Amino acid sequence: MMRHETKDEHEASWAHEEFADVNLGDKRLDARLINLCDRFSDAPESPINQACADWAETKAAYRFFQNENVDVAKILAAHRSKTAKRASKHKTVLAIQDTSYFIYTAHPKTEGLAKISVNKGKRVKEIDCNGLLMHTCLAVTTEGLPIGILDQKIFSRKLHPEKKRRDKNYRPHEHLPIEEKESYKWLETLAHTKEVVGDTEVVTVCDREADLYDFFRLSDEIECPVLVRAKADRVINRKSRFAEKTGVKLWEHMGQRPESGCYTIDIPRRSKAKHSKEREARTATVAVRFGSLCLNPPRNRRRRDDEHLPDIELNAVYVLENNPPEGDEPVEWMLLSNVPVTSFEEAYEKVRWYALRWRIEMYHKVLKSSFRVEECRLGDAERLIRYLTVMSIVAWRLFMITLIARTDPNTPCSTLLAEPEWKVLFLKTNRNKPLPQKAPSIGEAVIWVAKLGGYLARKSDGPPGTITLWRGWKRLTDLTEGWTMAVQS
Repeated sequence: MMRHETKDEHEASWAHEEFADVNLGDKRLDARLINLCDRFSDAPESPINQACADWAETKAAYRFFQNENVDVAKILAAHRSKTAKRASKHKTVLAIQDTSYFIYTAHPKTEGLAKISVNKGKRVKEIDCNGLLMHTCLAVTTEGLPIGILDQKIFSRKLHPEKKRRDKNYRPHEHLPIEEKESYKWLETLAHTKEVVGDTEVVTVCDREADLYDFFRLSDEIECPVLVRAKADRVINRKSRFAEKTGVKLWEHMGQRPESGCYTIDIPRRSKAKHSKEREARTATVAVRFGSLCLNPPRNRRRRDDEHLPDIELNAVYVLENNPPEGDEPVEWMLLSNVPVTSFEEAYEKVRWYALRWRIEMYHKVLKSSFRVEECRLGDAERLIRYLTVMSIVAWRLFMITLIARTDPNTPCSTLLAEPEWKVLFLKTNRNKPLPQKAPSIGEAVIWVAKLGGYLARKSDGPPGTITLWRGWKRLTDLTEGWTMAVQS
């Protein structure tokens, strides 16, 4: 995490390892990318001018984001290659997709931003904003450790006229092919993910927005495992494409399945918000049902003679809290997958996988709340896209460091910290103790870093949060830089 100035130090940086194979067409651009990643890692919450060491470096950073030769696809390709290498060490990896909005309405001078419409509240009130959409596929191990970005697309949404959007019967995309709809991003990312990873089983995990017939159809065609939370209570198991009165609704079908078992989950506390009630932390006992089903083509496309749409065989896992406390909504998930589910253990595995989908929600929160990327005042949308691409990779690494102590605490901290860093960290947080010969574990190091950020480490405290850890990383960077300068002098 320290600032690397000498050649030896630079070669030891994480960014140098991550982008060893990057090729932006100019070695100076390659070196600048590595330098920017190191600088943003040292000060993730700072604007560009504060993260850089001096004015010359700041100007070089602005020129980098302005340079049309800097191709974000090449930046992502280098990172994706390393992500695939990390994924190859695991039997199964989850490819979690999600979309997030980045709003720049407060920056009216930024050119090239299109109007986007975001939903506010349960009643879906649309608000027009200047901004960008980011659709990301984050690779996460089955233990919950994010190991990199498998795919990412940053774009602007075309906003339809407000008068038409107020019309409840307005369906501008209803008869368009899936390739011309925004929802094609789910299919496109699924195909790209399939191309990146080799022998490792990669299971794509999505929320209810990806509950699309075409998504399941593509996953079946390219033989890619998927796990999607159902949104539509559609009619399934229809005997023929023209038999309208046959079949049964999805929820009804799964509700008739026998309970295969129960398990207990922890529900975190939720503070009172504008559109949600306050909820105390509690445990919930949920029942699990599983079964197979036949997913039929959408009704509005079944009668087209020019398109053969097959039925798709899927498995469903239905999770339901039968006796929630009075006033609380029951826990309920309906999960659809083309992965075999033949026992309670296999059904429970799919539930655990879907529960890890929150990793990408936390990742996007890191970008917005901790990195404050929506405060960036670059004057053009293309520059913002380059900036967001770089910050996305930096955010992944710091997010990974936050979680690695929980998923693999015995790993030596030397895998993430340079030798001067972990030695300064040990001496600062373990006064009157001799410096060990070997690097401590990452579990110990992360707690020490969190203490630098204000974490008290009491028995009743939970694991340190991302913001607390970043405060600690920032302080460790300053301490290590001062120690290095003192030694060199």
